[in-house]
Amino acid sequence: MLTPEIMDYYRQGGERDRLATGAGRLEFLRTWDVLSRELPDAPAAVLDVGGATGVYAAPLARAGYRVHVVDPVPEHVAQAAIRPGVTAVRGDARLLPVADRGVDAVLLLGPLYHLPVRAERVAAWREAARVVRPGGVVVGATISRFASLLDGFARGYFSDPRFRPLVERALTDGVHRNTDTDRRWFTSAYFHHPDEPAAEVADAGLLLRRRVAVEGPVWMTGARLPEILADPDQTDLTLEMLRAVEEEPSLLGASSHLLTIASAPQD
Repeated sequence: MLTPEIMDYYRQGGERDRLATGAGRLEFLRTWDVLSRELPDAPAAVLDVGGATGVYAAPLARAGYRVHVVDPVPEHVAQAAIRPGVTAVRGDARLLPVADRGVDAVLLLGPLYHLPVRAERVAAWREAARVVRPGGVVVGATISRFASLLDGFARGYFSDPRFRPLVERALTDGVHRNTDTDRRWFTSAYFHHPDEPAAEVADAGLLLRRRVAVEGPVWMTGARLPEILADPDQTDLTLEMLRAVEEEPSLLGASSHLLTIASAPQD
């Protein structure tokens, strides 16, 4: 289901704590903020594809949603399955083990950036379209084409000569091919240009609702970000301001992650 370096990255806990602090925490808070406005009301059935250990599934279940995780990593499935109110199974985003029109919403918060071939990404969107009810929502997360370039300067990665070729390749065709065991930067992935997901959605037979910048450029504030997120008032201000500009086209490429919100056609 996954290439060896990607599977190894996740089986070794590559994402275990990423959403708990700093830019990862901002990504989580902003994604949750968007989901809270886009998902149907609980107790709707939500299929969390590539849901990993259940970092979003668990709070969704606590909020009253019926949540089922599908993930290709066995360790992720085992951890997600013990979350209260969450069920989980191993599976592939391109061939979901779910009945037609079986859920009210589908989350693709991980699969799209591990499918470097466009036809496979469209297949994942199309599977989401198959399993969601008419009018149901599909939310897909992508990594920005420019994320590694900006991250390289924010974190000083360009001091390592191995990093620049990864960035140059990603800027050329979106493919971030990292087969090195070095964990300082992300494993192999596909980085979308902000304009790409809309066409993938259309080819899958879904209807585009909107595109959203998750973190905007705020993720690059570095050492200031943990301080901001440690203060509830500053956190609320940050989320309010980012919500106000989340659809601003000129900021989409400066965000590390983007969310594309689509819906299945009504019958």
